Amino acid sequence: MKKVFFAFLLCCCAISVSAEPKVLKIATGELAPYATEAREDKGIALSIVRRAFELAGYQVEYTFLPWSRTLAESKLGKWDGTAYWGKKPEHAAHFLISDNVVTEQWLFVYRNDVKFHWDSLQDLKPYRVGLIQDYTYTPEIWQAAKAGEFKSEKLLDEKTLLKMMLLQRIDIAPLEKNVACDTLLRHFSPQEASRLSAFPKLMTDRFTTHLMLPKSKNESAQRMQEFNAGLQKLRASGEYAKLLAQVNCPTGWGESK
Repeated sequence: MKKVFFAFLLCCCAISVSAEPKVLKIATGELAPYATEAREDKGIALSIVRRAFELAGYQVEYTFLPWSRTLAESKLGKWDGTAYWGKKPEHAAHFLISDNVVTEQWLFVYRNDVKFHWDSLQDLKPYRVGLIQDYTYTPEIWQAAKAGEFKSEKLLDEKTLLKMMLLQRIDIAPLEKNVACDTLLRHFSPQEASRLSAFPKLMTDRFTTHLMLPKSKNESAQRMQEFNAGLQKLRASGEYAKLLAQVNCPTGWGESK
C-alpha cells in the first residue's frame, strides 16, 4: 500500500511540474508605447510577444536595460531573447529573428514654423536633424548622417528630442508615429504639441519589428518555432488587432496641416 501511495505522489509531482509554464527571461528597452516599464502590460509590442509565448506554454519575464546593453548581453546568451527590434542584416549573424511583431510607421516630425517637405534624403540637407543614438531607423538614414549629407545631432531619447525641437535647437526628426503621440501626451502640454506636425510620407512602409533569440542557446530554434506559431494564433483570434488599437494622439497634433 505504501508503494502505491508513493507512486501516486510521484505521479502528482510530475503532473504539477509539467503543468508549470516554462519561464523565459527577455531583455528589452524603453520605447513607449510599445515597450515601457510605465505600463502594467509593459507596452503593446511586449504584450504581443508575451501573449504569443503564453499560447505556446511559456511565461515571460522582462528586464529593462539600455538598448545597446540589451543587444550586447543577449548576443552573448545572458538572456533567453530580446524584444523588440527593427530588422538589420547584422542581427542575423547572432540571432534567430521572428516573424513580424509590429509594423511601425516612421515619419518625420517637424516644428510648424519650419517649411518642411521631403521626397528623398537629399532633401534633408537644409535642416538640423535630431537622431536617437541607439535607434535602428533605416540603413540609409544612418549612412547619410555618417557621410555628412545633412546636419545631425544625436540625442538620448524621444522626450529630449522633442524638447530640443520646441527650443529650436533641431528642426526635424524621424520618429515612429505612435511613439511621438505617446511622448507628447505624457510629457508635453497640448499647446506645445500643437506646435509640431508629422509629414505624411512614410520613411518606409516595410519597417517590421521582431523578437530575437540568440543562436548561442540550443533551445532558441524550438522556442522560435513555438513563438511564431503562437503569434499566428494571436492574429487569427483577433486579439492581436485589439492589442494594437491602444494609442491616441493629443488634441491639436497630427499629420501636416
